[in-house]
Amino acid sequence: MPQITVEYSAELGDGFDRRGFALALHRTVGPLVSAEVAAFKTRFRRIEESVIGDGSPAAMVHIRVGLLQGRPVELKQEVGQVVIGLARDHLKPVEGLPTQVSLEVHDMDREQYQKIVL
Repeated sequence: MPQITVEYSAELGDGFDRRGFALALHRTVGPLVSAEVAAFKTRFRRIEESVIGDGSPAAMVHIRVGLLQGRPVELKQEVGQVVIGLARDHLKPVEGLPTQVSLEVHDMDREQYQKIVL
């Protein structure tokens, strides 16, 4: 059920171990939110162009973690801290390119979420 979307600047290239990040996220967050690893879905979107702040060279990673509603704020904050730490661990600095990592944990409407496995 957890739905994760990761947008990242193209300039990060191979310096962002996306597969390693996703697998670590699934294994680490699963027990926190009582979800099986098989239920996680993480997708990556490469950003070809972005402008950050005053337009000086910079890169970004933005992570959205969707969880079915009903979890306490404290748990969502813990998930956020864990996930942003995992992102940091899977990013190699790019010389001369400051990288901003941001994250949001949001509720997915339990009554509207649907899933089938074929």
